[in-house]
Amino acid sequence: MSSTLAEQIDALLPQTQCRKCGFAGCKPYAEAVAQGSADINQCPPGGEAGIGKLAALLGVAAKALDPAFGTERPRMVAVINEADCIGCTKCLPPCPTDAILGSSKHMHTVIAAECTGCELCVAPCPVNCISMQPAADPDWTAENADHGRRRFQAKNRRLAQQEAEKAERLNRQKQLLAKIKSAKTSL
Repeated sequence: MSSTLAEQIDALLPQTQCRKCGFAGCKPYAEAVAQGSADINQCPPGGEAGIGKLAALLGVAAKALDPAFGTERPRMVAVINEADCIGCTKCLPPCPTDAILGSSKHMHTVIAAECTGCELCVAPCPVNCISMQPAADPDWTAENADHGRRRFQAKNRRLAQQEAEKAERLNRQKQLLAKIKSAKTSL
């Protein structure tokens, strides 16, 4: 089975889902590059090596990372200062890979092996207890990217399933209310 150009581009991206490129994740960015509506130099986590891979795939000249999208740096992971964490859960929804473990009013922690270093959890934290630190393995690898992609897809499947279950519950409630209303009017 042959893959589309967007899929080939997506396979070369680091899969941080960080949105630094200006898109809602790696796949939308890959689609935009494939369509020619985004440039190959918008991915800070991919950096110079990623730009080189994209240039080779597309048969274009490599160029420097556009500083408007950030700067290249080693792979990072989020770390929560657990003593300062208030358990607000505001860091959980933005995490694209469910790498943060915690519940309301309880301390949270980051599962470093699942963290892509996207930094999306940092801004929502009201007590600034989340910092970014260099990952144990500072280089992006295909394995890191594949793992990040699988985690991101799993989270999206989970959220879609939750949404479908919620819609089904609401539908059953509406049907029950309609039956109750109908029974009351027939009395």
